[in-house]
Amino acid sequence: MSDLKIGIIVGSTRPGRNGIQVGQWVKENASADGVEFELVDLHDFKLPLLEEPFPAGAGNYLGDEANAWASKVAEFDGFIFVSAEYNHSVPAALKNALDYVNAEWNNKAAAIVSYGSMGGVRAGEHLRQIFGELQMADVRTHVMFSLFTDFTYGENGESTFTPAALKAGELEGQISQLAAWARALQPLRAEADELAA
Repeated sequence: MSDLKIGIIVGSTRPGRNGIQVGQWVKENASADGVEFELVDLHDFKLPLLEEPFPAGAGNYLGDEANAWASKVAEFDGFIFVSAEYNHSVPAALKNALDYVNAEWNNKAAAIVSYGSMGGVRAGEHLRQIFGELQMADVRTHVMFSLFTDFTYGENGESTFTPAALKAGELEGQISQLAAWARALQPLRAEADELAA
């Protein structure tokens, strides 16, 4: 039986994105005792550019898309964020999704899996700043993939994700940290739920 639920959030929505392949690899390789993993594709939620009339901290979401997203985020005890790096930062779709809700992120553990020409390291560092503001605790281990060595490309530029075998071990270590932190934060989540009731 699972006592933790971890969302694997794919943060890119563009056609032809590499993120879905990376997210599926994470899901296929994710394993930990007592943990259920779910792949969450931002593309499926069709979040418009933030247009909620109230700040996310108020928790008063009016749009159907916002409420669907808030409900999904609330299901999880922690997250693995799969992020590309766009111009030294995260994709706009991922930043938008992070901004849409607030309390639903609080007191949860977060991990980063990134990819880019430099492994997505700068996107990862930007995510860490955002996580702090949203009261998420991010684990140290950061799994990174290079567009040059972890992908192969066909004649028309289509990509195939071909990660090095050692990356599965990195992910295993990351998930071990993530599960431990998500469990450690359970009392804070329970206290927040009681106060909100």
